[in-house]
Amino acid sequence: MPITRRNFLKLSGVTTAGAFLGGVSFLSGCKKKPDKLRGTTESTTICPYCGVGCGLIVSARNGKVVNIEGDPDHPISRGSLCSKGSALQQIAVNPIQRRLDKVRYRRPGGTQWEEITWDKAMGMIADRVKKTRDQTFVAQDNGVTVNRTMGLVGLGGAALDNEECYLWSKLARILGITYLEHQARI
Repeated sequence: MPITRRNFLKLSGVTTAGAFLGGVSFLSGCKKKPDKLRGTTESTTICPYCGVGCGLIVSARNGKVVNIEGDPDHPISRGSLCSKGSALQQIAVNPIQRRLDKVRYRRPGGTQWEEITWDKAMGMIADRVKKTRDQTFVAQDNGVTVNRTMGLVGLGGAALDNEECYLWSKLARILGITYLEHQARI
C-alpha cells in the first residue's frame, strides 16, 4: 500500500479510534477506590530522626494516625523523605506491638524481667547518677579548681530542639559533665 495523504489520514483515524475505545474500556473496568483520607484531620510536624528537620503531614481520624507523608510546602524537604521518614507510620501504627510502653527492669545477675513504675525507674536512675557523680567528682586538679566528673557523659539527640538542647547542656554542666556531645545521624 503506497503511503499517500489519504492512506495516512485513514491509518491515523483508525489508530486514534482504537486508542480511544481501548482506553475508555480499560478505564471503565477500574473500580473507584474509596478515599482513605476522607474525614481526617491533617497537622504538620517534623521528622524526629535526624537534624535535617524534614516536613511531614500527619492525617488522623478519631485520634488514630491514618497516614504520614512528606509536606510539599516545607522549605527544607519539599515533600521528600528518606527511608526512615517514609516508614514513620509504623511507629504510630504497628500491629506487631514490639514497642514497650512500660518500664522493664532486670536485676543484676537476674534472668527475668519485671515491670516497675516510672517513678521507681526515675528514682533508680537519679540514685545511680548521683552515686557515680559522687564517686568520680574531681574538685581540683594540680591546684586548679575544675569541678568535673569523669564518670558521666552526655549525648544529645537530633530530635531535640534548641530549647531542649539548652536545658540539657545546662544540666550536664551543673552535674560537671565534660564529655558532652551531640549526635545527629546524618
